[in-house]
Amino acid sequence: MEYEYAPLRLPSNVDRLTAAAQLAIQAEFSGWELARVRLYRDGTRQVMLRRRLVNQPQPGLSY
Repeated sequence: MEYEYAPLRLPSNVDRLTAAAQLAIQAEFSGWELARVRLYRDGTRQVMLRRRLVNQPQPGLSY
């Protein structure tokens, strides 16, 4: 299977519940799934989202 990936960087002032809610919305409406999360010492998170490639256009990420 082929996937497209979207890296996101969440600042340290975004708490865990808010980040989870944002990612859940992206998963629900745009078909993204969580591939990886890295938490850094300064509190920022690097999130990698992925979704399957399909021939039909799909909505992009909304920030």
